[in-house]
Amino acid sequence: MTNFFINEDFLLQTKTAGYLYHEHAEKMPIYDYHCHLPTGQIASDHCFDNLTQAWLYGDHYKWRAMRTNGVAEKYITGNASDYEKFSKWAETVPCCLRNPLYHWTHLELKSPFGIKDKLLGPDTAKEIYETVSQMLKAPEFSVRNIMRKMNVKLICTTDGPLESLEHHKKIWDDGFEIKVHTAWRPDQAMAVEDIENLRAFIDKLSETCDMEIKDFPSYIEALRRRHDYFHKNGCRLSDHGLETTYAEDYTESQISKIFDKILRGEKPDLSESLKFKSAMMVEFALMDHEAGWVQQLHLGALRNNNTRLYKTLGPDTGFDSIGDFDIAKSLAKFLDRLDSGNRLPKTILYNLNPRDNALIATMIGNFQDGSVPGKMQFGSAWWFLDQKDGMEKQMNALSNMGLLSRFVGMLTDSRSFLSYPRHEYFRRILCNILGNDAEAGLLPDDLDLLGKMVEDICFNNARDYFPMELD
Repeated sequence: MTNFFINEDFLLQTKTAGYLYHEHAEKMPIYDYHCHLPTGQIASDHCFDNLTQAWLYGDHYKWRAMRTNGVAEKYITGNASDYEKFSKWAETVPCCLRNPLYHWTHLELKSPFGIKDKLLGPDTAKEIYETVSQMLKAPEFSVRNIMRKMNVKLICTTDGPLESLEHHKKIWDDGFEIKVHTAWRPDQAMAVEDIENLRAFIDKLSETCDMEIKDFPSYIEALRRRHDYFHKNGCRLSDHGLETTYAEDYTESQISKIFDKILRGEKPDLSESLKFKSAMMVEFALMDHEAGWVQQLHLGALRNNNTRLYKTLGPDTGFDSIGDFDIAKSLAKFLDRLDSGNRLPKTILYNLNPRDNALIATMIGNFQDGSVPGKMQFGSAWWFLDQKDGMEKQMNALSNMGLLSRFVGMLTDSRSFLSYPRHEYFRRILCNILGNDAEAGLLPDDLDLLGKMVEDICFNNARDYFPMELD
């Protein structure tokens, strides 16, 4: 079967779009400032035994599609062999037409493996599996070399405050030319809804910092020590995965009493929980501002909806969805609380519900202060929205209500080393938008002007926005 649709002009509908992609976007390096790659595999320069290990392990996007296609859990997260799991994925792929997984699958076979003329399906499964698995076993396709082949310059993983960052240290000590930073994700430190896990976190934090945590000030001091530790090890941005922001009014006395309650193992009531989360968000933002970091807020995921399978498989296994949380008023109040004291760090806001595109696009404009271009960012279309329609709508909302030219662009948000073609996907969509507009007379026919904008969004803006050195 010949694959005619993933060709050099895939997604590029006009001559101008093709020019912008091939002469500008395609050559730009990748600055992947938010991902979930396992740094242990980078530190050891891991080689995968087969394509299933590289492609299907931990990929809940594919798992959801397989379940929808009637594949039993045995062949997804169960004890079936790696080839059996791949075979079930290959059976699922032809049913993914019009799902972004169909595009991503074939882009990932094209780069870095060079498979450009075959569609994955039951009839090609064995050949593709054996060909790519053999390639992956070779040192040429170790994880570091995959990153090199994809022209990656920098990545940021996502790690909790208690992480040792030992793998990041080894990568730096090895002198690996692709910079591997971490991003601080302290959500567990404010997860008061699970008092048992929060108490365990506090005990481990106390042990890690070698200090007694006896009250709220000492808790914040311990977290600051970990924040400092992350900073010393190259961290320059934080990340929060939240249903919504928290911005309740509170006093220091109230928070002290709530924390004392937590230390006793008593669960705060709803009002107390919201106040505690609000206080913690402010404290984290202040740490970021003082250190010159960027804060990221991922808003709107409704997680772990299937209780039965959550108990069996755990989190991040494909049972999350878009939530319909109110975010505008609390988000504005949170940002304003920081801005009022001139302590609002650079901030990237991501929404998961597409209804909130215009909301986020206008919210960032409220807190741009002229200190740096694009201080407040409308983050790239995220998770369920990082597909053609979602990316177009995010960029259209940002264009209409902000400055698309200052956008810091795409990220993979992935656990797979084969996900870098998502940057190609984004870049083709971006060039198609601008190319179509230019040929429709909606933008000037100035290829240098448009080309610079493309290069900035693909790489330059992120390089200039994040306080991390590439050399």
